[in-house]
Amino acid sequence: MSNLLGLLRHRLLGSTTGSSLPPRGPGPEPHQEQQEHARPAGGKTRRPQRLSSLLSVRSVAGEVFLLQLAVVVLLVAAAVVALVVQARSSAMLDARHRTLAAAGTFAESPGIVAALRSEHPSAVLQPSAEAARKIAGVDGINVYGLDGITLAHSDQRQIGKRVVGPFAQAAAGKSFTETFAGSLGQSVVSVVPVKDAEGKVIAVVSSPVTVQNVQGMVNGQLPVVLGTAAAVLALSAGGTALVSRRLLRRTHGLGPAEMTSMYEHHDAVLHAVREGVLIVGGGGRLLLANDEARRLLDLPADAEGRPVTDLGLEEAIADPIASGRSATDELHMAAERLLAVNIRPTAPYGKAGTVVTLRDTTELMALSGRAEMARERLKLLYDAGVQVGTTLNVERTAEELAEVAAPRFADVVTVDLLEPVLRGEEPSEAHAEMRRTAVVGLEGDHPLSPAGELIRFAPGGPMAAGLAGGHAVLEADLHATHRWRAQHQANARQILDRGIHSLIVVPLRARGVVLGMAGYWRGPDSPPFDEEDVSFAEELTARAAVSVDNARRYTREHTMAVTLQRSLLPRGVPEQSAVEVAHRYLAAQAGVGGDWFDVIPLPGTRVALVVGDVVGHGLHAAATMGRLRTAVYNFSTLDLPPDELLSHLDELVAHIDTDEQEWQGITGATCLCAIYDPVSGQVTAATAGHPGPALVHPDGTVSFPEVPVSPPLGLGAGMPMESVTLTLPEGSRLALFTDGLIEGRDRDPDVSLAALRTALSGPSRTPEETCIAVIDAMLPARPSDDVALLVARTRLLDPARIAEWDVAPDPAAVSPVRNACARRLVEWGLEDISFTTELILSELITNAVRYGTEPIRVRLLYDRCLVCEVSDGSSTSPHLRRAADTDEGGRGLFLVAQFAERWGTRYTARGKIIWSEQTLHEGAAPPAIDLGEALLSAWDDEGF
Repeated sequence: MSNLLGLLRHRLLGSTTGSSLPPRGPGPEPHQEQQEHARPAGGKTRRPQRLSSLLSVRSVAGEVFLLQLAVVVLLVAAAVVALVVQARSSAMLDARHRTLAAAGTFAESPGIVAALRSEHPSAVLQPSAEAARKIAGVDGINVYGLDGITLAHSDQRQIGKRVVGPFAQAAAGKSFTETFAGSLGQSVVSVVPVKDAEGKVIAVVSSPVTVQNVQGMVNGQLPVVLGTAAAVLALSAGGTALVSRRLLRRTHGLGPAEMTSMYEHHDAVLHAVREGVLIVGGGGRLLLANDEARRLLDLPADAEGRPVTDLGLEEAIADPIASGRSATDELHMAAERLLAVNIRPTAPYGKAGTVVTLRDTTELMALSGRAEMARERLKLLYDAGVQVGTTLNVERTAEELAEVAAPRFADVVTVDLLEPVLRGEEPSEAHAEMRRTAVVGLEGDHPLSPAGELIRFAPGGPMAAGLAGGHAVLEADLHATHRWRAQHQANARQILDRGIHSLIVVPLRARGVVLGMAGYWRGPDSPPFDEEDVSFAEELTARAAVSVDNARRYTREHTMAVTLQRSLLPRGVPEQSAVEVAHRYLAAQAGVGGDWFDVIPLPGTRVALVVGDVVGHGLHAAATMGRLRTAVYNFSTLDLPPDELLSHLDELVAHIDTDEQEWQGITGATCLCAIYDPVSGQVTAATAGHPGPALVHPDGTVSFPEVPVSPPLGLGAGMPMESVTLTLPEGSRLALFTDGLIEGRDRDPDVSLAALRTALSGPSRTPEETCIAVIDAMLPARPSDDVALLVARTRLLDPARIAEWDVAPDPAAVSPVRNACARRLVEWGLEDISFTTELILSELITNAVRYGTEPIRVRLLYDRCLVCEVSDGSSTSPHLRRAADTDEGGRGLFLVAQFAERWGTRYTARGKIIWSEQTLHEGAAPPAIDLGEALLSAWDDEGF
C-alpha cells in the first residue's frame, strides 16, 4: 500500500524538483550511498542538520514537515467533525435500532394477541409495556388499535384517545422507523404491526426515543472527543517533527537511481493487480488506467488525459466514474460485464480526484442468479404442495395448479382434463379430446380457448406428441416452429401478436394414467423456456396430478354415495288425508349423510311421521339409513304403536351390531316416530335418542312437548320404550327435525331452539312456507351436518263421514247392523259397493260375535277409501287359511281378502280391531268380483 500511495503522489504532484527522475544505473546500495553522503571529501563527518531546516520550504524535509503538519491538523479537525457527526449518527442509529427492537419484541411477545382480544386490553398491556420500556431503555412503548385508539402509552393520560399518525404502512403489515413529532416531542419512532395466527394485522406497536435525549448523549461525548483530538494533535505534531528530522537525515544520500528504482517497483505492482484501477483528476480527466481497467472497459490507447465522458463508455458506467463521489461495491453494467465499482477520493494523498477500482462480477452474478432461481423453484414446489389440492373438487384443483404456476413460472397457464376425469370416472385409453378447465394469466378477450371449451387434439401437435410419448414437449420459440400451429390454426397469429413466444405442454399423469394436459406459456417480458424449465414443469405437473386424481376418486365415491342415498331417500310423500306435509333435506359439507324422514299411511286413515339420524357420513351412513328406513316401513305394516315399533327397531340394530358377519356396525342412530289419527285428533309419539317434535298451535304459538326420551337405537338393552299421547286441534303443525338443525360446533342448542321457536311461530302458514322460514333462519348455505325437516299440518275427518254401531254378542244382531251400514252407504253415495261391503262386514261381525268378547263395535270411515273396522275385547287374531274339503266354515276371511284392497288386525289396549279397506274411484267401487268364482276358487279340482 505504501508503494501504491507513493506512486499516486508521484503522478498527481509530480517530481519535487520539477523534472523526472533518471533511470537508475549501476551503483552502490542505498545504505552505502547514504553513508557516503554522510562523509564528504576530507574524511570529516558531516554535522547533522539543524532543526530550523525542518521549517524551510526549500528542503524536501521542510515541505514534508509542513505538509504533514497541515495534514495532521486537517485530519484531526476532520476526525473531530467526523466523530461528532458519527456520534450523532450512531446515537440516532442506536435509537432507531433500539426502538425497532423494542417495538418488534413487544409486538411478537407471547400473549399480546390474547391481550388485544381480551375485554380490557389496556389493563393487560399497560404494565407489560411500562416494564418493557424500562428494560429496553426507550422513552415509551405504545400500542394502538387499527382504529387509532391508544391501548397502552408511556403517558397514561393518552390511553383511550384516538391518534392520527402515519401508521397505514404498519396497518398493511410492514414495519418502519422515522422521525415523528409525537406527544413526547420530536422523536425517533419505530412502528411494528401485531399479527394474529392467520397473519392478519390487529394492532400496531410504536416505540419512541426523543431527539433531545439523543442529542444529550452526543453532547456528553464532546469533552472526550475534543480532549482526545488535542492529545492526538500534539502527539501527531511531535511525531511529524521526529519523522521529518529523520527524513532529513535519511534523504541526504538519496539519489536519482533510488527514486527510479522505486518508480519501477511501483509500476510493476500496479500493472500486476487483477483489479482495474483508474485515477481521475478533479476535472473528470483520466490520469491513470492500469491494464485490467483497459480490458474491462475496452479503453482506447490514448485514454489517459482525456475526459472520462469522451472515452466512449456507456452512460451507466461513465457517470459514476466521473462524478467524484464515493461509492462502495456499486454494480454497473459495462457492455456485457457486471462490474463492482469502488470510488474513493485521492485527498489527502494528492490533488483533487478519485481512485476507482473495478471488479468483474459477471460470473458471480450468474452463479447467484442460478442459486436464486433454484431457491425460487423449490419454494414454488413447496407452495404447490400446500396450495394445490386444498379441496376435493376436480375443477378447483386444476384452477389451483394454474394459479400457483402463473406468473411465478409461466405468464399463462392452461389446464385441460378428460371428460371422464371431470365426472369422477376412470379415464379410458383413448384420448381424443379434453375439456379446457382452467385458464390463468389472460384477462378479457384472449386468443386461447376459454374455460369450458372442448379441445380436440390435432395430429402432429404438441399435445398429441406429449400424450403419445408420455412426456413434456418444449416449443422454445413459437415464431420459429410450426408444429404447435396445427393445434391453433385459427388463432395462431393472435397468440403471437399477444407476445406469447414460448410453450411447454406436460401430460397430467397419475398412477400411470393420463388425466389431462397442462400448458405453460410465456409472454414478451419473460425469457423463453429451456430444458431446465421442462424438468421443473414435469415435476410441478406430476405433483398436481396426484391431487387431481385424488379429487377425481373422491368425486367418483361421492357420486356413488349420493346416488345410493337418493335411491334410499323418499322421492315424495304418499297421498293421504290425515295431514298436509312439506319436507326438506339438506346435505352437509362433508357430503352424504344418514338423516331420513318418512310419511307412512296407516289403516284407519292414520299416518305415521318418522324422522331418523345415523351418525357419520359416506356410503356406510347412507346404507345404514336405507336399512333402518326399510325396517321402519316393514314394522309399520304390523300396525304397531310408536313405542313398540321403536322397541323392535332397537332390537334389530342391536342384532346388527353383534352380528359377526357385519363388516361394520351401526355407530349410532336415533329415531322419532309419531302416529296421528285424524278421527280422534290424537298423536302418539316416541323417541329413541332423538330430539322431540315442535308443536305450532293454530294461533301461531310454539311449544316443545315433553316426549319421554329413550336411549339411541341399539343401546336400549331390551328396555321398553315410552310414548306420549297428545290431542291436537285441527290446523296444528308438527315439526319433526334432526339434530343438525339446532346443533353445531359454533351454535348453542338453547339459542338454536329459541331461534327455531321464532321461525315456526305465526299463524296461517302452510307447511311449505314453514319449511322455507325455518331453513332460511336456522341454516347457513352449507351446514356442517345434514338436516332433515318434516312439517305436517293436521286435519280432522268430517264427522259426517264416520259411522259407529255397538253390536250385541248375538248372531241375530248381525243383520240389523248390516242393514244400517247399507243405509249409510246409500247416504254417502256408495251404493255400488254396498253388496261387497255388506259381505265383508257380515263376515267380520260374525267372527267377532262367534270368537270375540265384548264390547263389539263396528265403525265405517269414508275417506280416500272406505274403511270397515270391527273391534272386540279379545286378543286372539284371525288368520287366513285355505279350508279343507270337508270344512263347513273357514272361508270368511278368504272372501274378505278377495273383495277388500287390504285387511289386517290392529291390537289396542282393550282388545283388537279387524279392518279392511276398499279403494274408491270417483265414488264408485272397482269392478265387482263374481261371487261364484270367488267361492269356487277356494277349492281346487281335486276337491270334487
